[in-house]
Amino acid sequence: MQFRQQALAKLQSPEELDLPVRLARPQGWLALGVTVVVMAVASVWAVTGSVASTVSAPAILTHGQGSYVLQSPVSGQVTAVLARQGERLPANAPVLKVRTAQGDSVVRTVAAGRVTTLAATIGQIIQTGTDVAAVEKVAHASDPLYATVYVPAQNAAAIPAHASVDLTVSSVPTQTYGVLRGEVKSVDRTAQSAQSISAFLGDSQLGQQFSGKGRPVAVLVALDRSASTKSGYRWSTTDGPPFRLDSMTLASGSIRLADQHPVDWLLP
Repeated sequence: MQFRQQALAKLQSPEELDLPVRLARPQGWLALGVTVVVMAVASVWAVTGSVASTVSAPAILTHGQGSYVLQSPVSGQVTAVLARQGERLPANAPVLKVRTAQGDSVVRTVAAGRVTTLAATIGQIIQTGTDVAAVEKVAHASDPLYATVYVPAQNAAAIPAHASVDLTVSSVPTQTYGVLRGEVKSVDRTAQSAQSISAFLGDSQLGQQFSGKGRPVAVLVALDRSASTKSGYRWSTTDGPPFRLDSMTLASGSIRLADQHPVDWLLP
């Protein structure tokens, strides 16, 4: 009722009809302008921008060809251990001497490599097929290390070629020396079983550990080399750790996935 009375009063005052109508105050125009600019920027970013994401998974440092488990071809008693753990041996090198019913027999390496584990001791009775050693396939001390990251299978398709990787190495204090840098060299599109992981690493416990949450995909990461660091590899810090890295060292890898455009997930 009050509004109607005010409207009638305006009609009875024709001298006020030519006054301009104020649609908004200056503060309102400013707020409107800011809103339009923000919406325009958001629209451009949604079309041309990208969102980076990563996937983290357990990893291990090895040489590129992996390891193998050396098994005894005979049954008998171990009378001599002819190799040392950590020793680098050529192919067909003697590892154990075993006394059998037919006489002494020597267990030899299948391929050149470094003995990472010796599971047999003097006096031990072993059977045919018993695991007696694990040998990493590396012929020269200068052979580079790689990292194998065991990524959940559902993330494998999103890993692009040459994706950057940050590796947190278990034996290196991250707060002091940072993370190890690398890039994806290859992605195995076949999910790995505990047995296949064990065969590659020469360690059944690691096979169980890396496949504990399902069959993962193996992602091979080439480590960035650097002549200015003690380790021979590039780190997020200038110098990295003051020591060289050993193979079969556990780590955690963070792999950058393919960039996604925001419009892909903003729109239904």
